[in-house]
Amino acid sequence: MKTGIIFINLGTPDTPDAGGVRKFLREFLSDRRVVEVPRVVWMLILYLIILPFRSPRVAGNYKQVWMNNISPLRYFSQRLVDGVTEKLTERFPSAEIHTRLAMTYGDLSIAGAIEELSVLGCERLFFIPMYPQYSATTTAAVHDQIAKVFSKARNIPHWSWVRSYHNHPAYISALANTVRQHWSEHGRASLLLMSFHGIPKRNVELGDPYQQHCEETAKALAEELGLSKTEWTQTYQSRLGKAEWLQPYTDKTVIKLASEGTETLDVICPAFAVECLETLEEIDGEAHEFFIVNGGNAFRYVPCLNDSDEHQNLMISLCESFLEEKNVNFG
Repeated sequence: MKTGIIFINLGTPDTPDAGGVRKFLREFLSDRRVVEVPRVVWMLILYLIILPFRSPRVAGNYKQVWMNNISPLRYFSQRLVDGVTEKLTERFPSAEIHTRLAMTYGDLSIAGAIEELSVLGCERLFFIPMYPQYSATTTAAVHDQIAKVFSKARNIPHWSWVRSYHNHPAYISALANTVRQHWSEHGRASLLLMSFHGIPKRNVELGDPYQQHCEETAKALAEELGLSKTEWTQTYQSRLGKAEWLQPYTDKTVIKLASEGTETLDVICPAFAVECLETLEEIDGEAHEFFIVNGGNAFRYVPCLNDSDEHQNLMISLCESFLEEKNVNFG
């Protein structure tokens, strides 16, 4: 029986210019899962303020991190999937397993990936949203698109998905080893800051488990590294608009740490599977500058897991139970 595995990331503009960014932001920020503001009010803000004025500025940021004619998010996501595909072929040589990379927004749509695998005859589909911590703004948005495709299908395949992996042992181990490797190459700073993508505080008050998942990831990573409470801290980045988001905020924390005498700072972004605008420009660019300008001596960004062997092995471990179910035909 043929099996398809779809790895899903958020998405990215096709081009690092105002037009490409505007197209991407329009789709992304129009999703009711992403922005839970009254529709009429939000559409006015989106079309009259955000798209016209934010798109050119964000495009300039994308140009600074663009690599190999595509965004870093797509580049590393595809390399990760390619690596996982090669390992799956080695591990299950007689199995018919097909993989695809999909994005919730922009090119490489989830619907397109499902259609491609259906054409290949895949009767079983497994979805891996590349969001370690569950949030309605990300993971649930993936589920919405999967459900939308299947709501129009007559012959729905057997399917399953990964809801979250925020405390998976292989995930925590991979993060810890990335930090250790960073320390061995660059030395250890006086503090490790774990910066997670933020969401509005109201989302959590309405039942989103994201904050809890982030805190569990941070504590598990600190424990794996053997850090005391004074050797690490956790923050949230990338807020949008005037509403209160999860705190403490990364930018304000970085400024405060530098101004209060923290000389060296290591920063890791555990919520991001691969490098993207938020890690390379916002953290290693903007936050880095904030720290130095306000008196810090050394700001060192710890890379995402990207396409590393450990990340590939983590992805494989997430789909092992699905692949090893008794109804899979391995030849």
